Amino acid sequence: MRGWAERFMASGGAMARGLLPSYLLLLAQENLEFRLPEIKSLLSLCGGQFSSQQEIRINSPFWILNIPSEEMARGLMKRTVCAKSVFELWGQGKSAEELYTSLKNYPMEKMVPYLQSNSTYKIHIHAFNKTLTQDKKIRRIDALEFLPFEGKVNLKNPEHIFWILEDYGMDPNNVPEDPLDLYFGRWIANGQRELIESYSVKRRHFIGNTSMDACLSFIMANHGRVKANDVVFDPFVGTGGLLISSARFGAYVCGTDIDYNTVHGLGKASRKNQKWRGPDENIRANLRQYGLEKYYLDALVSDASKPIWRKEMLFDAIITDPPYGIREATRRTGSQKEILKATERGTENHISISSNYHLSDIFFDLLNSAAEYLVMGGRLVYWLPVYKPEYTEEIIPRHPCLKLISNCEQMLSSHTSRRLITMEKVKEFEDEDQYSHLLDYQSLLYKGHNSFREKYFSGVTKRIAKEEKDNQKCSSLSCPSAILQMDLAVMLAGQMPVLAQAAGIN
Repeated sequence: MRGWAERFMASGGAMARGLLPSYLLLLAQENLEFRLPEIKSLLSLCGGQFSSQQEIRINSPFWILNIPSEEMARGLMKRTVCAKSVFELWGQGKSAEELYTSLKNYPMEKMVPYLQSNSTYKIHIHAFNKTLTQDKKIRRIDALEFLPFEGKVNLKNPEHIFWILEDYGMDPNNVPEDPLDLYFGRWIANGQRELIESYSVKRRHFIGNTSMDACLSFIMANHGRVKANDVVFDPFVGTGGLLISSARFGAYVCGTDIDYNTVHGLGKASRKNQKWRGPDENIRANLRQYGLEKYYLDALVSDASKPIWRKEMLFDAIITDPPYGIREATRRTGSQKEILKATERGTENHISISSNYHLSDIFFDLLNSAAEYLVMGGRLVYWLPVYKPEYTEEIIPRHPCLKLISNCEQMLSSHTSRRLITMEKVKEFEDEDQYSHLLDYQSLLYKGHNSFREKYFSGVTKRIAKEEKDNQKCSSLSCPSAILQMDLAVMLAGQMPVLAQAAGIN
């Protein structure tokens, strides 16, 4: 083994010097559209940069990234919920022979620290879209005997873990006999997939009808590049689910909501078999449940359409899920007359009157607020509901102070979806920017989605009507009279040629 190592060192051991190290990401096969924006955001948060030259197969569970250091790779895995593990890539190929050749060309000086005689190791086999027998796994491990492992095997608690990863494609109905791609690498770290279960809304004290799924909450925080000591704001805070994910990453969190009962944890419970909310069902109690209460600033009862903050940059990120009018109503204070004639309104009548808040107005108010109150480089992350037959990228609300970073789709039904929009503040807010959307053609395009609720339920109504019609057909076919009529029809159909001939019809 040492002779092979010496020959390698003399021939081409420096072939990869000067290049960024290659790392292999093993990703979870869910939320596929959200994975690349998350990885890009976290790399920039860690001080790195995603190279446009890197070829990524978006739907594949295996991505090869060029990352400057192992420390940065570990930093990435401390945050991601889309990736399972990261490996220092030692070799890859389209066949076993190509993999072994690639391994023999890997710089020996990078291998040696992990192959010492005083170290322990184990080799793990992972096959995507195929189950390998134990015998096949052992044969794959034995085939690596050319590698100069000098340490002892320890299956329970090894110092170093090496993985053979095999990709058998994406089609479970057409699995090839041999893998399409093979990889070998040293395991570096696992991602934060366990957060999805430990922060599940199923075990959370305080939830509502629209509490955000834990995985998506953490993805939103990662898209927003939330970091320790940031101040994160949610203008439609609800039960505070999005605050929890940001607080988990060390940010101080606050929010507002127009619903007094939700902010104060009062009124009817959202859980089945529970009539009223208990004393521990509020936003503060939610953060206390996870040991994050120290990051909670406050939640205020406030109308998102009316600014309450002093005019300066206050927030590092604004992360929110505005109401779409499906489970939660879109409301703002003030009558329609007051809203249309705001400048003529007096100061003596302060009775809160609720009026409809159009979706287009919600999002343009949100963008204005983000442009004014985000710090430079701060991010706005929010969900935008769309009616798919009318969707084009041009309808996404824009603002001169905000740059679109990513746009990811989550399906809601066959005809509706919502898109996770991430924007970054790139320009200082000026007074004239407040009304820029009124002159923007794109603002007119999204106004067609003000009737999103009606379009959403029109599809539901059509589906229910179709199901009822199909059920009626099935029930009619199963009744005795229907069967008798069908038998008679079949019999007559069989006699039709004879009857036609008797009648002289050609």
